[in-house]
Amino acid sequence: MQSGGRRRDGIDQAVVLGMSMWSGMSEGGPAGLSYAAILVRVDPPAAARQQVLDALHSVRFTGWLGPEEQGWVVAVAERGAGTVAAHRRGVLGVAEDLAGRLGVPLVAVRVAGDRQLALSVWADGAEVGRYVSDPSYGLDDDTLPEPLGAEHAAAFAAAAGQPEAADDLAELLAEDLDPDSVIESERLGGVLRLLGLPSWLVAVSSLPRDIPTGPRAAELTRLRAGATGVGGRVRGRFAEVVRRRRPPPPAFTDAPRGGGDPWLL
Repeated sequence: MQSGGRRRDGIDQAVVLGMSMWSGMSEGGPAGLSYAAILVRVDPPAAARQQVLDALHSVRFTGWLGPEEQGWVVAVAERGAGTVAAHRRGVLGVAEDLAGRLGVPLVAVRVAGDRQLALSVWADGAEVGRYVSDPSYGLDDDTLPEPLGAEHAAAFAAAAGQPEAADDLAELLAEDLDPDSVIESERLGGVLRLLGLPSWLVAVSSLPRDIPTGPRAAELTRLRAGATGVGGRVRGRFAEVVRRRRPPPPAFTDAPRGGGDPWLL
């Protein structure tokens, strides 16, 4: 099993380049961007890229769909932390819908401010587990900041077809990162490597420009409220007005809370 330091040193060049999305350093740690995506295992003919595109059209998804790579296609959300589909769906809600329609393994990823990583993994139409690195991020209450859901690592690895990665993945997900020096994109880079998923995902904030180490922007299908072209621009403009006022639900609603007597701790 690799230590945290050696694991971070082993993250490939794509992950290092992806960290160029940092917006700079600020007091209290590095400031980063938010991004989200859904990785769908391609299984023709029932779940070829076209079927994924059709499903995204049905839920009126706004974002991009990439080409097939390593047996997966990646749907990148336009707004990482926001509503990106009909019925107040964020990326986790879209993943749930696609899992039911397609019945293939899915991995939903959401990074918020590079300070919180959320994962939702699906297989055979059912969610096998959900993870969030810091449930307290963005909240002003006594929610505890410890990672939640690392115990699902074995199920995540099995769903992605990499069962041998379970132990290393569990260690990585449970690791308490130093927010003053490490961003969640670094943890995500390790997750992608262990699960055999496209590593350029950490650099998708470069869209609509080309993605460093990934596909060119012209290779992705642009969707706005599920449509392409001029019609998509019109639909997307109206949808965005509503979606900005209706954020998606949180990844967890029952995270552990503190609040005990500090003298008893």
